[in-house]
Amino acid sequence: MEDSVPVFTTSDSVVQENNIQYSEEMIENGLRRFGWSGMIQCILVSIAMYFDAQQSFIAIYSDEYPTWHCADPTTCTSHSDLCKLPKSSWAWDGPSSKTIISQFGLECASSFITGLPQSSFFLGCLLGSFVLATLADTSLGRKNLLVLSCFFMSLASATTVFSTNVWTYSCFKFIIGFWRSSIATCVLVLLTEKVSTEWRFTVGVLEYFFFTLGCMTLPGIAYLNRNSSWKFLYVWTSVPPFCYSVIAYLFVAESPRWLLMQGREQEAMAMLTGISYSAVENGSNNLTAGLLRVPAVKRKSILELYSSIAELFERSWVGKRVVATVVLGFGIGMVYFGMPLAVGNLGFNIYWGVVLNAFMEIPSCVATYFLGNCRRKPSILAFSVASGICCILCAVVSDGIKVAKVGISLVAFFCDATAYNVFLIYVVEVFPTSVRNTTTSLVRQAAVFGNIFSPFLISAGRKNEIFSYGVFGVVIMSTCLTLVCLPETKGIALSDTIDQQEKKDNISV
Repeated sequence: MEDSVPVFTTSDSVVQENNIQYSEEMIENGLRRFGWSGMIQCILVSIAMYFDAQQSFIAIYSDEYPTWHCADPTTCTSHSDLCKLPKSSWAWDGPSSKTIISQFGLECASSFITGLPQSSFFLGCLLGSFVLATLADTSLGRKNLLVLSCFFMSLASATTVFSTNVWTYSCFKFIIGFWRSSIATCVLVLLTEKVSTEWRFTVGVLEYFFFTLGCMTLPGIAYLNRNSSWKFLYVWTSVPPFCYSVIAYLFVAESPRWLLMQGREQEAMAMLTGISYSAVENGSNNLTAGLLRVPAVKRKSILELYSSIAELFERSWVGKRVVATVVLGFGIGMVYFGMPLAVGNLGFNIYWGVVLNAFMEIPSCVATYFLGNCRRKPSILAFSVASGICCILCAVVSDGIKVAKVGISLVAFFCDATAYNVFLIYVVEVFPTSVRNTTTSLVRQAAVFGNIFSPFLISAGRKNEIFSYGVFGVVIMSTCLTLVCLPETKGIALSDTIDQQEKKDNISV
């Protein structure tokens, strides 16, 4: 006897479409109930970016090549090749444990060895994105993955102090990068799924504000520890995220959209309607009763944790969109993370250099906020091209015009940071809830993949800046071509499933 196959009539599909449209309207209406409690939730979530920024750029100081002086003027001058001098003829300025270069005796090591720790960090980020990101779309959810990532990142950062050589240090950096990889993605997705369409850009800017704050305070922490071991820098930046993970676990709420996708309607509706969980269970509210008509999604089994990755390859347009955003993220991200790490190549004070780069994030956040009312694709294209042009100018301007060179580099970073901010919010809008965390993480880690090579490019750029700033400029402008393959998303509400996203895109064409 053959299995019976359900037959859906035209009227069935119309009812299904009406239910989907109705559920979207109910979710948007519920998310518009955004008051002070909602803002506090968004701030709590965004604080994680403060710690993410510090771990991303801490190597600027811990892996710095420290200054030295001659101990024996008869055999040494300030212009001598350090590697050709006897050990007794020179000494480091400050303690020998100031950075890993001085403590592990890497002053004459190759660029591969000195760049290995930070490259290991980005490799960890890359692996972590594939292992962890999809868990936020399936079993763990946005909140739980954010808490676990902050907790284990802080733990790995604290244990870095037990490094005895560059190899163990690189292993610890790999672990830090692995757990750090999903923080920014979880923060952005959780923020944008907690609010309605009109609030999306506003709360998105919160993430960048706290990331900027982390970048700006890192030089101050490093300066206060300038005469101490690099290990103290890791200690001071690992304790706060540990405390934050406990606070976030207790007070941060999960994404209502994710709860609905997991079939946990009553919890989601309690958040959307602002009434108690027990009232939702009893169906005592008309709005609640209507919202509970949202079609339930089948729960994922433990064997289906990575099912969101499979969804990316079920339809060709989804795969093409993923490739296009990944390529674009590679170019924009390489400049975003590479330029702060290359600040030492400008011959400028390393503390003030990082502060100025971080300071440029502030006008970038302001620009991002006002760009919320503009079309996404032209905004990304204009700022990316401007950044690329400025990067190339940095490579060709003479070293004798140091002020102009620093100024051009700051303009390049401002333009790229603005493009990066708009781009990340754009990625959230391009993909539905069912795969949003996975795709956003893939895009972020495309940027990380580019930065696996950045330490080597920056090292080569000390001799010829065409290998650092020049490459940055060419890459970011080339990858902008992928914008042709992507849709415009301005003013379009978020979708929950691939079917809904496909339907909206067909309407907007």
